[in-house]
Amino acid sequence: MAYLGKSIEYALHSLLSLINTPEDSPLGVSDIAEFQGVSPTYLAKIFTRLKKAGILRSSIGVNGGYELAKPPDQITFWDVVVAVEGEFRLFECRNIREKIAIYKESCQNPDWESRGPCTIHKVMMDVETQIANSLKEKNIAWLSKVVGQKLSQKEKNAAIQWFIQSVDDRK
Repeated sequence: MAYLGKSIEYALHSLLSLINTPEDSPLGVSDIAEFQGVSPTYLAKIFTRLKKAGILRSSIGVNGGYELAKPPDQITFWDVVVAVEGEFRLFECRNIREKIAIYKESCQNPDWESRGPCTIHKVMMDVETQIANSLKEKNIAWLSKVVGQKLSQKEKNAAIQWFIQSVDDRK
């Protein structure tokens, strides 16, 4: 079954980390990977896709790294899914109705077979549309707000300080 994998989770957590970075202090992949406890190589592959999709921008050099390429309220969960994993498909129609035994044996094609999309396929497409629309309603700014409400000020400050220290250590 199709599912949205861990790459999406790491991408969303990474984007959340990038919201609160100090001005003109892009974060390196290795910093974010260390913060999340994931391989920098793995996260770099995700960042390459996010950059290609216009969600991130990068700068090179000692003080280089990644920043959001657009405001957090303009980066939807759907944008991240498409960037990281491609178009999401829940269902792949195999057009089984063309292979129904009684029609195959009699060499007669039923009239209903050619009348519009298969009902099963249509239901699944409707579900895919609902999922996509739901993911389009949520953005990184919303995520930051919700997560921010769950964290204490001490926890927020600790995360910000951790990244500030990481940037300072690279200088």
